[in-house]
Amino acid sequence: MHVGLLGLRVFFGLVLASHGAQKLFGWFGGDGVAGTAAAFETMGFQPGRPFAVIAGLTEMSGGLLLAAGLAFPLATAMVIGVMINAVNASWGSGFYEGTETPMLFAAVAVALAFTGPGRYALDAGRPWQRTGTRWALGSVGLGVATALLTLLIKG
Repeated sequence: MHVGLLGLRVFFGLVLASHGAQKLFGWFGGDGVAGTAAAFETMGFQPGRPFAVIAGLTEMSGGLLLAAGLAFPLATAMVIGVMINAVNASWGSGFYEGTETPMLFAAVAVALAFTGPGRYALDAGRPWQRTGTRWALGSVGLGVATALLTLLIKG
């Protein structure tokens, strides 16, 4: 089980981090901040630049924290929050035209919040390690709350 969690965490985390790098730096075929900001503005995130930077930083840092198994409740909350906003942004496109991926990513982050990072994580066995149902619920709650706040600010 722990090896499976490690594999899932590392792959999922690096995929998320690469999406953040697309938004921030234009790496991996991304648009960089300017292009992402323009796209965000067409989705109603005004002004687009701060939302693009926040989304990119959240995806990149949340993904790297997940991959490392570090600050795990915070990492899962970050991913949940940004993916809820991605679902909102892609909702009009239809389920199979882009909404399913952020939904899947959010579901994986919720599941990981409840399973914890596993034995092979930087948090494992450390005094700061936080796992269990209460921490998972807190992580999900924080992710949902920050997503809702972002959607309210978006207007």
